[in-house]
Amino acid sequence: MSRTVRALAAAAAALALVSACNSASKQGDPGKPGASAGNTRGVSADAVKVGGIVSMTSASGYSKKDTDLGAKARYLRANAEGGVGGRRIDYIGAQDDGQDPGRNLAAARKLVQQDKVFAVSPMSSVTFSGADFLQQEKVPTFGWGTLPSFCGPSYLYGFNGCLVPSPGGTLNQTWPEGIAKVLGGAAGKSVAIIANDSDAGKFGIRTFQQGFAAAGFTVSYAKASVPATAVPSDWSAYVRELLAGEGGKAPDAVVSVMQTPNNIGLFTALKRAGYRGVLSDPTDYDPGLLAKDATKQALDGVHVLLQFEPFESTDPKMAQFKADIKAAAGGQDVPLNMHMLTGYMSADLFVSIAKKAGRDLTVESFQAAAQGFSDPGTLVGDRSEPKGQKDSFGCGALVQLKDGAYEVSVPFACHEPIPFK
Repeated sequence: MSRTVRALAAAAAALALVSACNSASKQGDPGKPGASAGNTRGVSADAVKVGGIVSMTSASGYSKKDTDLGAKARYLRANAEGGVGGRRIDYIGAQDDGQDPGRNLAAARKLVQQDKVFAVSPMSSVTFSGADFLQQEKVPTFGWGTLPSFCGPSYLYGFNGCLVPSPGGTLNQTWPEGIAKVLGGAAGKSVAIIANDSDAGKFGIRTFQQGFAAAGFTVSYAKASVPATAVPSDWSAYVRELLAGEGGKAPDAVVSVMQTPNNIGLFTALKRAGYRGVLSDPTDYDPGLLAKDATKQALDGVHVLLQFEPFESTDPKMAQFKADIKAAAGGQDVPLNMHMLTGYMSADLFVSIAKKAGRDLTVESFQAAAQGFSDPGTLVGDRSEPKGQKDSFGCGALVQLKDGAYEVSVPFACHEPIPFK
């Protein structure tokens, strides 16, 4: 964590402590047993208020704005079915953090201190500097568990579990096992892993390096070497390092733990250098990317990691998701993408736990409902809490962009996780 982020977090913690002291005599403790709707933040007699934090914009142009639409879709259906505990969900939409740590923290503070939400769902960004504040303020928060903050804190939940655990937790093996199936096995095969030079990138390298090695691959390259603040204009140096492999032999697969703009540049440069091995990333499952020929060509053949059922699935729950998105989009057929699913499943986990909590909804009753919660056969596999705050749910699939369309290359399945060291 940078000094700037640490300073912001420290300042926020101090401000939050002052705020908590000032408001204690007015609002009471929202987690106190027997608290009524009148003194539980965000809960009224007929509604529960929820907000989100989403990177609608970013310096690179990458956007997760459809995460907001996905959450809206799930909340609309929940309300049509009677809400949670007899209350409608008042979803006030998502704050844009611009993938900026300072704005992420500011968004969290605004949602709690000004908008007075009961929960934050979804939270979708590569930065989560507001995590400590939301944990301190006892705000149930739901998002994609690709950040360490979703692994451990009692009020933060990854919709598909914890994907970046601390030592003692486990690693999801969907990606290594999926690439092994694409290559016909991992024995004698090598993989190169590349990420941005950021805290998230470095942690990703650490986890995936261990995961691919455990699956039987030789990891020939594993570095968080690409600048996190700007997309390189020249990828030649990275390509040379990646293709050098073990003893000058190019790896059988190149795995990028980066976002779309970086992946387009890297994969284009690798193809121009004559690389014919497997290319894979965890972000480029988006039909909207196919609108431009250059983008479609750059990503052609790439296997994309999913940690949910592919849109191509015939599962009835996927049909329900598609119908809900269409309804939220005003009856229009819109191109589906993984951001929509991120928002939808974040909202779905919140709704499922809130329903279990029932009419007497307080922070304490919500947390009690989360303990021992289980929900099998969802679009992300079998969910359970508090397991998901330490381990992933272990499920996923790979899809490949081929001739301008996505097709399932490795079907959705669950894999036995491995201990993270």
